[in-house]
Amino acid sequence: MIFKNRRTFIIHAASLCATLATADRAFASAPLVDENDPAVKPLGYRAKASTVDSAQFPKFHAGEHCANCRFYTGGAHDAAGACPMFPGKSVSADGWCNVYALRA
Repeated sequence: MIFKNRRTFIIHAASLCATLATADRAFASAPLVDENDPAVKPLGYRAKASTVDSAQFPKFHAGEHCANCRFYTGGAHDAAGACPMFPGKSVSADGWCNVYALRA
């Protein structure tokens, strides 16, 4: 890129610096779901599937966790990922909720 004068160079350099300074926010992952959030409680979300009370949630079976749920969109080796049940938030790959459905 050729700059015709020093002013255009400074303007482009300043905009590049501003872009780089805010880039980490654009690529940051969504915040994790809070188990104590009143909107989350009806779904029975737990960040660790091992802490699910099977008396309260009889649908739960050992070995079920978000990473093998059909709704989980995180990668196979990610610690957390997105779930449409909790828009704008991430769920723990080791978590579980009452909407769990085994990935086919």
